Amino acid sequence: MRNRPHGRKALPEIQVLRLGHRIHRDARVSTHCALVAYAYGASRITFSGERDRELIDKVNRTVRRWGGMFEASYEADWKNFVASFKRRGGFVIHSTMYGINLPDVIGQLREKFREKDILLIVGSQKVPPEAFQVADANVAVTNLPHSEVASIATILDWLFEGKELSRKLPGARMRIVPQEKGKKVVKDI
Repeated sequence: MRNRPHGRKALPEIQVLRLGHRIHRDARVSTHCALVAYAYGASRITFSGERDRELIDKVNRTVRRWGGMFEASYEADWKNFVASFKRRGGFVIHSTMYGINLPDVIGQLREKFREKDILLIVGSQKVPPEAFQVADANVAVTNLPHSEVASIATILDWLFEGKELSRKLPGARMRIVPQEKGKKVVKDI
């Protein structure tokens, strides 16, 4: 949990673990996983699989420009990473089309989120069977094939109940001014 000033209890946070990243095959989708996690209120994304310094640097540079407290990192041993997260009291959700459909478990997930940090696992290549076993909840966004990017967005949106869509991020050097038509970006704010 993040530390808060003046000794107040830290709010639980959500992290994303991207399993099995492959540099030449997954660069674009993994980037989108990170950007969606960032935009939808997660505090971090951790990549496992092939180490991709360029991807991590690109995501962290984006956050420095657009603000907020989000970080991308790499972890070689995803099993140890998840075990350590659970030892610290975290709750693990594995996004899989084989799990229980999100509308059927969202109440329980929100209850856990009030008390515990959440780690949301999403796959890339074939997900190892251990991911299903280590998860506290295997959750589906429909029981049909779908994108991991879409599952991150949907699960985070449902957990945050849409409140993440109107956040103001501290430390931004760039900000979009919403327009009905056209594009307006204010820099060095």
